[in-house]
Amino acid sequence: MVAALVALGVGELVSSFAGSDQSLIGSVGSSFINRFAGSLKELAISLFGTNDKAALIVGIVVVSALIGAALGVAARERPHVATIGFAVFGLVGLAAGWVDPQTNKVVVTLAAVAATAAGIGTLRLLLRVAATGTALRTTRTVATVPDPDASRRAFFGWAGGAALVAVGLGAATKALSGRSKAEVAREAVRLPAVGTPGATAVPGTLAPAQAAPLGIEGLTPYYMSNAGFYRIDTALVVPQVDPADWTLKVTGMVDRPFELTFAELLALPQIEEAVTLSCVSNEVGGDLVGNARWQGVALQSLLDRAGVQPGATQLVGRSVDGFTAGFPTEVAGDGRVAMIAVGMNGEPLPIPHGFPARLVVAGLYGYVSATKWLSEIHLTTWEGFDGYWVPRGWSKRGPVKTESRIDVPRDGSSIAAGPQKIAGVAWAPNTGIARVEVQVDEGPWREARLTDVVSKNTWVQWVLDWPATPGEHRVRVRATDATGATQTETPAPVAPDGATGWHHVDVTVDAA
Repeated sequence: MVAALVALGVGELVSSFAGSDQSLIGSVGSSFINRFAGSLKELAISLFGTNDKAALIVGIVVVSALIGAALGVAARERPHVATIGFAVFGLVGLAAGWVDPQTNKVVVTLAAVAATAAGIGTLRLLLRVAATGTALRTTRTVATVPDPDASRRAFFGWAGGAALVAVGLGAATKALSGRSKAEVAREAVRLPAVGTPGATAVPGTLAPAQAAPLGIEGLTPYYMSNAGFYRIDTALVVPQVDPADWTLKVTGMVDRPFELTFAELLALPQIEEAVTLSCVSNEVGGDLVGNARWQGVALQSLLDRAGVQPGATQLVGRSVDGFTAGFPTEVAGDGRVAMIAVGMNGEPLPIPHGFPARLVVAGLYGYVSATKWLSEIHLTTWEGFDGYWVPRGWSKRGPVKTESRIDVPRDGSSIAAGPQKIAGVAWAPNTGIARVEVQVDEGPWREARLTDVVSKNTWVQWVLDWPATPGEHRVRVRATDATGATQTETPAPVAPDGATGWHHVDVTVDAA
């Protein structure tokens, strides 16, 4: 087990020392995600939420340690088993690294070789100590140990020392990694002023937004902070993209393919729009949804420059890590917000949210539109390509469904009898919310008050005054969009195209 941890530590150290932003663990994890994401995606999110990637990394380390322990047991009788086992370890890491588009193949090879050698060497050393009580045995014959206690103490001493080495390797890896070029470059970015004829400039503040919306504690703010905005993607290790080395290509079925540097992208006319994004994995009442101010370049302006050919019915966004998402080309020009975003809430895109550039399209779930760490926009036919999640069982079309959520009171909470407020958010991006209704127990549906919004592309906060009476109560909510369609009561799972149903909370009202 200790030998396996040392091997992992050496592999990570070599990767970091060589200046790579990836690692063997990261590459193995990414390979695991690509192979099993379709079947395990919802289980991982339901168990770990947005911590699913951290859980996977921990799982890889734990499983590696357990496999190392098994190799150690087998190697006590058959030493060659350890050599073979660690060689397989190294080959798995090497294979995963070579298919990872973010890695340097030379670095991956060196890291895999070093990790394999470190694992074999550490295990042989510890087996020798376990057999003789010293690390200096030079013969294959296991001598009789006159003092088993001394041998045991020697073994645990050497094993403890090796474990400390593994911990030290982890610390050294973190120290050598330091701040990436992407982090340094992002801090130096100054977003250009917003403004182009006919564009909508979103004000920096909105009356009911920010810290204490409506004065109701627990109600989600109109604009989510960058730190609080949900993150769901397939990147186990967040891509660290240096904008100095980055370009955005527009390719495929276009008359004039071209590419832009980051500086050239920033020099184009900028727009700023408030748009609510939602993950298709968001359960009814879930928090994988958020509203932010996005700054960038209108997608249609780049398509006009490229000259989209007839028959190009799908626009595919490709990430630097190989992720792809596709949506109908007509979406870019049907009047909705569709942009290549470079800013979020007044600052350059945070690295976990796609720096230096990402796609933002109002009214579509992220899995078909919101490509982060964008590297290419490719025009093709609708039948000619399937984005990352489509072959894994998800719908090819991903319009965001009209949804609503109760934030206050919380499910399972106890509140005092008397005047109370029921409040939450509702969203139907690119359509807008017309009405929100609340029902307590089996009583009548009552219409809630809606707060101001910037546009139809954002969620709306709502509130209803409730004279709470003592007892157990169930509160439900439903929303109606601007087309007059009310969200369905019928429950449906998130797969293949988004969950449905009315959110409810159960609360206890204490007697005054």
